[in-house]
Amino acid sequence: MMAFSPFKFLQEVRSETAKVTWPSRREVTITTIMVFIMVALASIFFFAADQVIRILITFVLGV
Repeated sequence: MMAFSPFKFLQEVRSETAKVTWPSRREVTITTIMVFIMVALASIFFFAADQVIRILITFVLGV
């Protein structure tokens, strides 16, 4: 069984973190804006779909 060395583990974590390509501030900003736009579009789509389904069910059931 291998011995657990917290010091070695932290060294390996630091070395792996150094290999990561971090996004720039501009990339993060653009991606965040794109996410908000997609959430808004999805919200509008599902609201419209819900209203159409509500109207169809009301028509079919004659309520």
